Order: sequence, then structure tokens, then C-alpha cells
Amino acid sequence: MHLNLITAPDPIFKQKALPVEEVDDEVRAIVDAMFKVLYKERGLGLGANMVGILKRICVVDCGEEDKREPITLINPEIINTSGGLAEYDEASLSYPGISAKIKRPKEITVKFLDKDGKNQELKAGVPLSTVIQHEMDYLDGRTFLDFLSKMKRDRLLKKMQKHKRYHAINTAQSQNCGDTDCGHAH
Repeated sequence: MHLNLITAPDPIFKQKALPVEEVDDEVRAIVDAMFKVLYKERGLGLGANMVGILKRICVVDCGEEDKREPITLINPEIINTSGGLAEYDEASLSYPGISAKIKRPKEITVKFLDKDGKNQELKAGVPLSTVIQHEMDYLDGRTFLDFLSKMKRDRLLKKMQKHKRYHAINTAQSQNCGDTDCGHAH
């Protein structure tokens, strides 16, 4: 299965993902393909909406490139928050070239199904808790920009459009590294 990253603007970012009824081979193939996109784009997490799939699936990996720590969250649900709020500079692969400081709970406990369909529970602190909450927002039809004022959101969206135009011009003029899994010009 091959998936591609969707970038804004796209109506899928306002749609709610549906629960996964059964963790089967199709769902595992989606998860594997999502991790390929995540690593190709050098991100920390993906919600399934970001690759055009309206299923409640998130993949995250806050590990270093040489020490992967992949986590698959199917039908994730936050069951507890604690530790107050933390402000974290958030960005998104689907909104290239922009970021914003967002306040979220420092610690969360999330229950979910893993790639084998087994019930799991994870207590996470910053930055993992922020990444999980950020990706879960996509599944609920929200993005990090929805936490901002309209004025700030509009300003960032204009900045993103400039970034996309500049990147498109420079990508067309440059060579890539030759790695078929790498989507970046070097």
C-alpha cells in the first residue's frame, strides 16, 4: 500500500475519522504505509486524515533516527490528563513552513489498540503527550491552527502559502539525494 501526505488546504482536515472495527491485515497495511510516510517526511506523528484515510489511527515516533520508537494508536482515547499545561511549539507536515505555540495538558493517559489489536494504556509526558494530542486532533477534524485566533491563523496560512510556492520553485531547480524514500531536496 502506498500513501501520500496531504497538505492544506484540504477539507479532510475538518472531517472526523471513524473508529476501526477490527484490527486486520488491511489496518496493519495502513499503519505500515503511514510509518513510511512519517519517516520519509521526517515527522514525529501522523493522523490517518493526513494521508487521506478517515479511520481513527495515529502513528508516532519521538525517537532519534538511529533509535526508532514507533507507537501505533488505533481508536485512541485520552482517559486522564495531569500536571497542568505545557506550551509547546507545534508544527505539522500537512501545514509546511509554519508553527505556533499551543498549550496542552503536560501528561496524558491514553488507551488504544496496538497494531496487533491488543488493548494498551500509555502514560505520556511532554513531548510525546503533545504529539499524541496533536495527531488525535486530526482524527477529530481539528488542527493546531484551530487553537489560535482568526487573525493569527490567517497570518500563518498566508506564510504557509508563501513557503509552499518557494519550496515548489526550489525543489524543481534542485537535485534530490537519490533515496527513493526521501522526499526532500538536498
